[in-house]
Amino acid sequence: MKKIITLLTLLILITACDDGNVKVQSINFDAVPASSCGNIIYKLNSNEALILQITENTNAFANVPTATNAPVEYQINGYNHVVYRFYNGAVTSATICGSIPPATPAVTEEWVATAGTIQITTSANKTTNTTTNGTRITGYNHYIVLKNVTFSKPVGQQVYESFVFGNYTTAPTNAMAIGFNISNYLEQCSTSNVINNHSGSEALTLNIDPSLIASAITTPGSPRIGLISSTNNQLIYRLYAGIVNTTSLCGGTTPAILEEWIANDGVAGVSGIVEVTTDSNAPGVFFHHIHLKGVTLKKGTSDFYLADDYYLGDLLTN
Repeated sequence: MKKIITLLTLLILITACDDGNVKVQSINFDAVPASSCGNIIYKLNSNEALILQITENTNAFANVPTATNAPVEYQINGYNHVVYRFYNGAVTSATICGSIPPATPAVTEEWVATAGTIQITTSANKTTNTTTNGTRITGYNHYIVLKNVTFSKPVGQQVYESFVFGNYTTAPTNAMAIGFNISNYLEQCSTSNVINNHSGSEALTLNIDPSLIASAITTPGSPRIGLISSTNNQLIYRLYAGIVNTTSLCGGTTPAILEEWIANDGVAGVSGIVEVTTDSNAPGVFFHHIHLKGVTLKKGTSDFYLADDYYLGDLLTN
């Protein structure tokens, strides 16, 4: 009897493995980071691959944060695909992204999504300066979830009410150093109240209220204070496609603008404050020390916090 049981067990094992394939019961890529090539987003886990491709919109993973509880949605159809593949060997990016797929490893099982919704929730990744509390955007995270997705399997179907594809990270569209030299005096346009600090292809401009730079020394501890707004003390950060200077920033021809971030309106005693202290070292000569406090700059749905106290620089008037 024992011999019969042993033979039956061996027969079952041999039968289960006689085609060299493993029958996949579920998909789990939770701990796997996502990569991309072109418009293909994929995850690799040893001999498994989870692949997503959206061709309906070439800008599906734009660096634009989505509103709360309002992900961008795409229907799985002839333009937007989700595929799971199981291979007979370790899979690499070359297997997914090569113009001519390698002969090995070979696909031994494939699940193709035939229906469902792709949801993408985008948020900005930020670092915080622990000294100034300023934030800078280092990239954007796209959290991908498949809703009510149906996979067609070699045998039957697999349905998920909610299937987490996971996070896919993109770099900022343009690198913003925001690195201005405060050892140089700020420059004011000769025909307006616009002052600027520029460095290379970056410029931070402030259309300052002229009363803040009056030709009078301020009392110690009592700076002049104004609030940022779209009509008064407007503050704008711009990144250009080439080098800029005061001539170009004050009405001349500038290179194309790559990034434009506009400061939020100020709130008295809270945020968006322009603070100016004025002193003098000679008759008729005034040094205006300009600080920006609690300023947040915004572009579309993205924003970053400049600093609790950002020293814009000194403006010399006479």
